[in-house]
Amino acid sequence: MDNKGQGSIDKTSAAGMLVAMGIIYGDIGTSPLYVMQGIIDKAMITKEIVYGALSCVFWTITMLTTIKYVIMILRADNKGEGGILALFALIKRQAPYLTLPTILGGAALLADGMITPPISVSSAVEGLQILYPDLNTIPIVIAILTVLFLIQIFGTKAVGTTFGPVMFLWFTTLAILGVYNIAGHLSIFQAINPYYAYQFIVHHEGGFWLLGSVFLCTTGAEALYSDMGHCGRGNIRISWVMVKVCLLINYFGQGAWLLAHEGQFLNDRKPFYAMMPDWFLIPGICIATAATIIASQALITGSFTLIAEAIRLNMWPKVKINYPSDQKGQIYIPSVNVLLYLGCVAVVLYFQKSSNMEAAYGLAITITMLVSTVLFSKYMLIHRAPKILVALFFVVFISIEGSFFVANLIKFNHGGWVSLLLCFLIGSIMIIWQKAYYIKLKLTEFEKFDGYVENLKELSADHTVSKYATHLVFMSNAGRASEIESKIMYSILKKRPKRADVYWFVHVDTMDDPYTKEYKVMTIAPDDIYKINFKLGFRVPQKINLYFRNALEDMVNCGEVDVRSRYESLSKHNEIGDIRFVVLEKFLSYDNDLPLIENIIMKAYFFIKGFTPSEDQWFGLDSSSVKLEKVPMVIKQSNSAEGLKRVDW
Repeated sequence: MDNKGQGSIDKTSAAGMLVAMGIIYGDIGTSPLYVMQGIIDKAMITKEIVYGALSCVFWTITMLTTIKYVIMILRADNKGEGGILALFALIKRQAPYLTLPTILGGAALLADGMITPPISVSSAVEGLQILYPDLNTIPIVIAILTVLFLIQIFGTKAVGTTFGPVMFLWFTTLAILGVYNIAGHLSIFQAINPYYAYQFIVHHEGGFWLLGSVFLCTTGAEALYSDMGHCGRGNIRISWVMVKVCLLINYFGQGAWLLAHEGQFLNDRKPFYAMMPDWFLIPGICIATAATIIASQALITGSFTLIAEAIRLNMWPKVKINYPSDQKGQIYIPSVNVLLYLGCVAVVLYFQKSSNMEAAYGLAITITMLVSTVLFSKYMLIHRAPKILVALFFVVFISIEGSFFVANLIKFNHGGWVSLLLCFLIGSIMIIWQKAYYIKLKLTEFEKFDGYVENLKELSADHTVSKYATHLVFMSNAGRASEIESKIMYSILKKRPKRADVYWFVHVDTMDDPYTKEYKVMTIAPDDIYKINFKLGFRVPQKINLYFRNALEDMVNCGEVDVRSRYESLSKHNEIGDIRFVVLEKFLSYDNDLPLIENIIMKAYFFIKGFTPSEDQWFGLDSSSVKLEKVPMVIKQSNSAEGLKRVDW
C-alpha cells in the first residue's frame, strides 16, 4: 500500500533519527510523568490495580502506537508528508463524504496541541514542589513555554538537532530508573499478560473509566504521524524501537516501586519522582523539565504540518508559511505559533496544576484517532488490501479507540469541555473556510480569451488613453490557458480602461508533489498578450514576483518577448519597462440575496479574512508594484429593486 517513488522517506541516518528523537517522541516520551499517578490517584495501591494498569499501558502502546501508527498508518504518506489531512488528501476523490469527519479530527489534533505543552511542562516543574512545597510553578511554566515558542522560528531541523541529544539522555534515564527499581522484582513482567488488563477493566471497581488515564500513554501517536514529513518514515520506525523499550521499562519500574508500597496511598506523590534515589532527585527534575519542554515540540510541528495541508485543501485561511531551511518538510507558521502559544498560556492560567489539566487531556485526541482509523480503512480499500484485513483493522481499532473515547467522556465536567470547545472553535473556522470556497465557485465566471484579443490589442494601441503600465500583470484563477475571468476583463476594459503595452495573465496551480517548480507560457498575441501557468508544490513558497521575473528573463533569452520600455526616452537607452501587478480582492456585495446559512458563512468568511494576509502578500508580490482592486462578490442577485417605478415631480 506504500506510495510508489517514496523510497527516500524510508531512508535512515543517525542524524535523521536524532532529529526524530528531538521532535517526535516528546509527548509519548514524557507520559511516564503522569500516567501511573493518574490511574492510581486516590486509590489504595494493590497488586490488582498495579498489574492491571501496567497490562493496559503495555497493550495500549503496542496496539495503538506500534501496530496502528508505526507499522500501519505510516505507510500512507502523501509525497512524504503525513497527518490526518495528508491521509484525507489521498482518498478525497473517492470519499468526499469524509470531509466533515476529517475536519473534526484535524481540529481535535490542534486543540490537543494547546493542552499537551502545559500538562507536560507543568508535570515536570511541579517536581520542584517536593523540595519547595510552597513554590508557585505557574510563572515558571509560562516562562518555559514562552522560550519554547520563540525558538520555533529557527525551524524543526535546528530544534530537533538541539533537542535530540537531550531526549536521548531522557530515554536513557527512563530505562536506568526502570532497571534500578525492577531489579529484584522481575515478577512484575507478569503484567504483560493481557488477562490482567481484562480483569482490571471488567472487574476492578471503576476500572473501565480509568481507561481515560491509561489512554494518556499514547496521545502522541497521532502527532508522530503528522511529523513524518519532518523526519521520514524510516527514521521514525527505527528510533521507535529504542523509545518503546525505554518507556516500558520505566513503566514497569514504577509498577515495582508501587508494589513495594502495597496497601499505602500516593497522597499526591508522583511515582516517577518517588522511584528516584534521593541523590538523583535534582538532576532528575532538571532532565524531566528539559524533556517536557521538548515534549511540546511534537504537537507544535504537527500543527504546522496540519495547517499547511489545510491551506492546500482550502480548509484554512492563506496564512504566511516560512521555510527556515532547504531541508524537506521544514516549515514554520508564525500565526499558528502565536495561536498555540496563547492557547497554552490560557490553559495554564485556567487549570493551574497538571492534575487539573489531566482532566481535560485526551478527550479531543480520541476523536482524531477514531477518524484516522476510518480514513485509513478507506485508504486500504482503495489500494485493494484484502477485505478481511481491512475489516479486522477497522473493527479492532474502532473498538479500542471507541472504548477510550467513552471512558474519556467522564472528564467532560472536569475540564474535558475545554478541549472540546477548542475543537469546536477551530473546526468552525475550517468548515466556514471550505464552505465559503465552494460558494465562491458559483460566482466565478470564465470566458474564452478569443473574444477579447482584438479589444486588448486596440486598447494597447489607443494613445487617447493614458498608459497604466508597460507590462500589466493580472493574477488569474483560470487554470485553462484559453480562459479568463470576466471580472478581469471588466477591470481592464470597463471599470477604468487600463492601457498597457503587454498584458500578462498569471495563474498558480498548487500541486500534490511538495516541491514541484514548473511553468508554462502561452502566447495569445505575440508581443501583446501572454499567459503563464506556474505549477508549484504545496511546500514551495509563493514568491510569484521572483518567479515571474525569472520567467521573463528566460523568455528574453529565447527571443520570445521584448521587455524594454516602450517610452521613447527610455527605449533608446534599452531600459527595462515597468511591471505592475493587479490583484482583484473580492468583498461581499450588499446586492446579495443569500439563504440564511450561506449568508452567515460568507459574513464569517470575510470577517476571518480581515485578520489574514492580503492576496498580494500571499503571492509574495512586491507591494510597491501591486494594485489591489476591490471587486464586489455577487453570489445571488437581490430582487429588492423589483417593483421600483418612476413618478413625476
